[in-house]
Amino acid sequence: MAVLLMCAVFPLIWVGGLVTSYNAGMAVPDWPSTYGYNLFLYPWQTWIFGPWDLFIEHGHRLLGALTGLLTIGLAVVIYGCDGRKWMRWMGVLAIAGVVGQGVLGGMRVLMDQRSLAKLHGCSGPLFFAFSVSLVVLTSSWWRQAQPEKTFRGSTVWFAWLLVAASFGQLVLGANIRHITSHVSHQVYAGYVTSHVTLAILLLVMTGGFLAWICLIHRDVVWLIRRVALLLGLLGVQFGLGLATWLSKYGTPWASEWNVTLQASGWGAAMLATAHVAMGSLILALATSVALRASRLGVGASEITSTTVKPSARIEARVFA
Repeated sequence: MAVLLMCAVFPLIWVGGLVTSYNAGMAVPDWPSTYGYNLFLYPWQTWIFGPWDLFIEHGHRLLGALTGLLTIGLAVVIYGCDGRKWMRWMGVLAIAGVVGQGVLGGMRVLMDQRSLAKLHGCSGPLFFAFSVSLVVLTSSWWRQAQPEKTFRGSTVWFAWLLVAASFGQLVLGANIRHITSHVSHQVYAGYVTSHVTLAILLLVMTGGFLAWICLIHRDVVWLIRRVALLLGLLGVQFGLGLATWLSKYGTPWASEWNVTLQASGWGAAMLATAHVAMGSLILALATSVALRASRLGVGASEITSTTVKPSARIEARVFA
């Protein structure tokens, strides 16, 4: 169930990015209904064969509803099958998160406020990272993990620092995505400069972190591979960002920057959306790395009696 939720949230990030790329956030002016119809009863012919902005906005809502149902299902499964009390609270937190994200998106439509759109764009990747966390926390690896004697606390702190830096990148990116053409050139340039500077810093930090793990914790193969993957994704993300910039604005020295972030074509929209989705993927992978690093630093502390339901223990005794 956790993997299903994770696999549903990532396409939701993609479609949400398309909504912003095509300025389709107000394609449906009402919420939670769609032009007066129940969300699930809106005529599919109008949705499929209607305007493109209506198609992606209503599709975004349907995917959001599916994500909500999967989140509820996961919380029920956790409550019924996982004896760890703190995991049950994680299930409750997941429901609160998906409901809050849905309400935030609805308020953005009803109030038509760009600030809510920015907040919605930042909290979506956070929920994706949280869904990845649930996959890690419910895995058999998490229950069976053993502490590494050579593992240092500084490694764990550095891993969570990468998570914070990745989220900072997303916040800056969300602000750039929602800048309008009337904003001052200086403010826009400041955003872009900060964004690029943090991207380069994140690349350098991740490369240094990879070298540190390889040097100190050579036996932690999984962690080394994932940090190497994270470094590769950051390189791809940097390339996507550059391609998105050139497709939308051209070279700064060729002409005055056109500070509008609406898609100028299908290719530009796909590049911008891929850049957004890759940022979310980087945040999720960094969170997974940080959780596993924390687990290796702490070690396996669950006792069987806290992870297995009492009924299962009784059945095991009767069988014995």
